[in-house]
Amino acid sequence: MRYLSVADTAKKWNMSERSVRNYCAQGRVSGAFLDGKTWKIPENSQKPERTNKREEQPKTLLDILREQKRSKFPGGIYHKTQIELTYNSNHIEGSRLTHDQTRYIFETNTVGVEGEVLNVDDVIETVNHFCCIDAVIENARTALTEKLVKELHQILKSGTSDSRKDWFAVGAYKKLPNEVGGRSTALPGEVAARMKVLLEEYNAREKKTLEDILDFHVKFERIHPFQDGNGRVGRLIMFRECLKYDIVPFIIEDRLKLFYYRGLQEWDREKGYLTDTCLAAQDKYKAYLDYFGIAY
Repeated sequence: MRYLSVADTAKKWNMSERSVRNYCAQGRVSGAFLDGKTWKIPENSQKPERTNKREEQPKTLLDILREQKRSKFPGGIYHKTQIELTYNSNHIEGSRLTHDQTRYIFETNTVGVEGEVLNVDDVIETVNHFCCIDAVIENARTALTEKLVKELHQILKSGTSDSRKDWFAVGAYKKLPNEVGGRSTALPGEVAARMKVLLEEYNAREKKTLEDILDFHVKFERIHPFQDGNGRVGRLIMFRECLKYDIVPFIIEDRLKLFYYRGLQEWDREKGYLTDTCLAAQDKYKAYLDYFGIAY
């Protein structure tokens, strides 16, 4: 057996002589022994791993979504999320595109029509919603701000027929009073102040829970800050906040919309209606994660 000195080993391992001596003293160099005051190190000894080397952190769902978005990976959780979230959120608001048409637009960036008439706004808002999800994924770790909320609305409504109306403000708060489900919402002059308070109260909570996210959503929808698109922007924000705080996100499916509406209506009296609806939706998303082998 040929033995090396500390100096030769330090050169071989590209480290300091002191570190080599420490490894030997700690018994971390196999076969090394002291000959008087000199360490003898077997030529074939392996360099020990640093004990303070950071272990690789497990990838989060957000990491995976970002990777698949950037690599344009087909058929993964990013692909699934884009189609399911876009189709269901738009359908809740009256889009007439089918699930297959939504998927086809995402996968091919084309529109296939045979013997039917499509609403142009439905197509534009579908493409825009894909872009909104991308914005949510890329900015999920940042603070939730008024600027970000408005940007989501800007992306969603750009190029639609609404954007050509004088009274419709794309990416800005509403100009005219509106109702939702027969219920009054914040008047245009109140929106900015109420949104500021809502965001300040929400951001003051250091670690958000699912209930915090749902509470924000209810209050956001009651303010109804935009002329149209509030539901979709609000649901995008919920998805984003779940990603940010490592909560399994959820997609409110069109079939759950009546339970969802009831949950919004009854939140002050009974939080369970909305919570249970969102937990059921979360279970469905967990099934997607299980299929793709993604831990949660």
